[in-house]
Amino acid sequence: MYDVLWAKASELDVPIYLHPTFPSARMAESFKGEYPEFVVANLGTSGWGWHSDVGLHVLKLFAAGVFDRFPKLKIIIGHMGEMLPFMLERCFEMSSKTRGGWGLRQRPLRQVWDENIWITTSGVWSLAPIKCILENTRVDRIMYSVDYPFESNDNGRAWFEQLEASGILNGEELEKIAYRNAEQLLKVQAPRIPA
Repeated sequence: MYDVLWAKASELDVPIYLHPTFPSARMAESFKGEYPEFVVANLGTSGWGWHSDVGLHVLKLFAAGVFDRFPKLKIIIGHMGEMLPFMLERCFEMSSKTRGGWGLRQRPLRQVWDENIWITTSGVWSLAPIKCILENTRVDRIMYSVDYPFESNDNGRAWFEQLEASGILNGEELEKIAYRNAEQLLKVQAPRIPA
């Protein structure tokens, strides 16, 4: 039923950002336990549930053949890839099995990840996730993001400075993540600060 949305986004050559939201009452049940309600709320949202839900949604779009029907569809997901980069190789393997896999697709999940998915750093302030991402995701598919107002710009800047100081990326790669990838995908130009 959403094919009209995917078709229009593809026709306009614009990305769709899949952002998490609060769990439904039915989904929230799985986060309840012998702890305070604020723990339940956090586990269902930014502490875990948001991320696993969006990651699963991307996999379901693939399994439903959305990327076969709309090969130019562009999807952005946040929070360092919503848990997918950590399990990506496993998902590649499971989705492509001829028996017990996710059905025949024109393009494997690896190709869809490389051609249709962009991820943002949004609010995940450590180097371990980006190191994992760099093992299985092309640098031109990663975009810096803060996740304001949920995260502070100061924390975002401190993280980017830590990334720069780490030496795991060269200057060109840092620029791609900082703004060039977003400029290309969104067809905008970031303001330039005179030297």
